[in-house]
Amino acid sequence: MSDTAEEIDAIDMAILNALQADGRLTLTDLAKAVNLSATPCAVRMRRLEREGYIQGYHAHLDPMRLGRGMVVFVQVTLKNTDEATLKSFNEAVSRMPEAIECHMVGGGFDYLVKLRVRDMSEYRSILGGAIGALPAVAGTHSYFVMEEVKSSTLLPLPRARRKARPAE
Repeated sequence: MSDTAEEIDAIDMAILNALQADGRLTLTDLAKAVNLSATPCAVRMRRLEREGYIQGYHAHLDPMRLGRGMVVFVQVTLKNTDEATLKSFNEAVSRMPEAIECHMVGGGFDYLVKLRVRDMSEYRSILGGAIGALPAVAGTHSYFVMEEVKSSTLLPLPRARRKARPAE
């Protein structure tokens, strides 16, 4: 599979859009939404899964109802950025369930970690414990979300390119 959406057509994009909006669509409803019959729709959907365009199906949970309403972004600066340190940091933060996202970034710090926690007390415990204990952490800066204006898992999909038609 290529890293771009060049191999997929408008129908594939329609399938991706429909499933992204509602991963629980029945095959019949999905086929109807993209103007196909069920069998070719299923074939396309399985190909998109096999080729990695569709990586899984998930329930979107309400963090407030589950006691994870506080969002904190933590900038992390490392003492060193050699491969061994980066690998060690990546492995350690991957084991932290409260860290729901972690991105290595370029600029004035090394990582941006998004935490979902119950409250300030839990955050302080994580900062002093798990994050402070991460390999080679030189410093952190935390930003507390006061209001979540937009939170989406929907990707903006590119327009499908037309596949080249064989010469007649």
